[in-house]
Amino acid sequence: MGERDVNASEYERWLDHYRKAGERDADFETLSGEHIEPLYTPESVKELDYQQDLGYPGHYPFTRGVYHSMYRGRLWTMRQFAGFGSPEETNQRYKFLLKQGQGGLSVAFDMPTLMGRDSDDPRSEGEVGRCGVATDSLADFETLFDGIPLGDITTSMTISGPATILFAFFLAAAERQGADWKRLDGTLQTDILKEYIAQKEWIFPPRPHLRLIGDLIEFCATEVPKFHPISVSGYHIREAGSTAAQELAFTLADGFSYVELGQQRGLDIDRFAQGLSFFFNAHIDFFEEIAKYRAARRIWARWLRDRYGAKDETSLRLRFHTQTAGCSLTAQQPENNIVRTAIEALAAVLGGTQSLHTNSLDEVLALPTEKAAQIALRTQQVIAYETGVANVIDPLGGSYYVEALTNRMEEAAEEYFRKIEDMGRGSILEGMLVGIERGYFQGEIADSAFREQELYEKGRLVKVGVNEFVDPNEGDIDILIIPPETEERQIGKVRGMRAERDDQRVEESLARLRSAAEDTDPIFQAAA
Repeated sequence: MGERDVNASEYERWLDHYRKAGERDADFETLSGEHIEPLYTPESVKELDYQQDLGYPGHYPFTRGVYHSMYRGRLWTMRQFAGFGSPEETNQRYKFLLKQGQGGLSVAFDMPTLMGRDSDDPRSEGEVGRCGVATDSLADFETLFDGIPLGDITTSMTISGPATILFAFFLAAAERQGADWKRLDGTLQTDILKEYIAQKEWIFPPRPHLRLIGDLIEFCATEVPKFHPISVSGYHIREAGSTAAQELAFTLADGFSYVELGQQRGLDIDRFAQGLSFFFNAHIDFFEEIAKYRAARRIWARWLRDRYGAKDETSLRLRFHTQTAGCSLTAQQPENNIVRTAIEALAAVLGGTQSLHTNSLDEVLALPTEKAAQIALRTQQVIAYETGVANVIDPLGGSYYVEALTNRMEEAAEEYFRKIEDMGRGSILEGMLVGIERGYFQGEIADSAFREQELYEKGRLVKVGVNEFVDPNEGDIDILIIPPETEERQIGKVRGMRAERDDQRVEESLARLRSAAEDTDPIFQAAA
């Protein structure tokens, strides 16, 4: 009897014992609803080709990591998402976090800023400084980064609709600090397609937005080469209720769309693809999330090389930021959120993230207090310096379970790509636009969110402290309060700025922009 027969026989013997032992009453599936086998063996990944499917870190297909030495060479950037109230208050929070060991800035803007409205707009009432920092002008940006050398630190800005305007503020503020644009490093979100799919913070239709994004890609490629003009964002797709596979597929298709946009403008892919970065969610299903990140790298490398013709290996590297899942946090027993965040952050690290934000325990109730933000940052530091997980590159590579999940995630994404391509008659970009206009992506996400909610309500999906292990005696925790005086002060500032500015220069600038918009001139270059 050969070795394969012996192994098969032993497996059947174990399986018989397993069935006799019985299973507890649980749904053995991933958070996305994928069935999970009780045990994974070499048979589960028998088609896996090490060189073709895994390879080595920093080498194609980058499944095991985008850099040769990964965290043995340099740890991920610890980048806490922060912004609240006024630019002065947020500046103080940044300085606090930097003193605590944070490695980069990540700016959270308030809702009026995200929607391109001034603080004194009637539609901004009650929202100024509430969910992020209020910024109306270049002066606000100068205050926001006062005492923080922008040429020496990476800065991420989560803004899409008015991204070009905010980036212009950022560049001017850096210039006034004496920073060379060629040295500026960071990320601008700019991803308008995901706004229509999930987050819903847009200013005008997607096709005109794409013109602005194309201008920005061109501008950064020549003028701000280290800055990433687009952070293709799956985070908000997942927060809207998608599965992990939908987050992966819709995000990568979004990224392919920006590649096609650049190529339509005649740009060399190896000149602009390196400016694309990604932003993923780290949800609570530990192994599914790790598999998602590994599949993302492999798919991106293959598509960029084989479909879009990238030749520079740097263009094939999918580099990404991760934020732990806000939608996994609970208002009930909020201290449990520390545990959830730690597990999600560990998945991001084992999945090979380049930078990471860890949510604070109180974020489901309000913006983080200083203490909660410190605990969230310390969570990353404990993972980095105490657990040993950063000592080995891709330590879960070769796990039968993880590799099988990675393959399954890739297959599910490719199935979505085929559907998107069909909608666009061969073009992923057109397929994304058509899908948005038809409500296809929104419908897919809504169905997934409904399924998950149904499982919660039936008790098949346990949420500790919510539908199981409830504490009827739990009390309130201290949260950050944004007083109404913040809004009043910000309104006073923006009105004062308008009263003092040179209206003739404003009109001249607007005329240049209007002329560029009506013609085919690059709009962002006209603004800069």
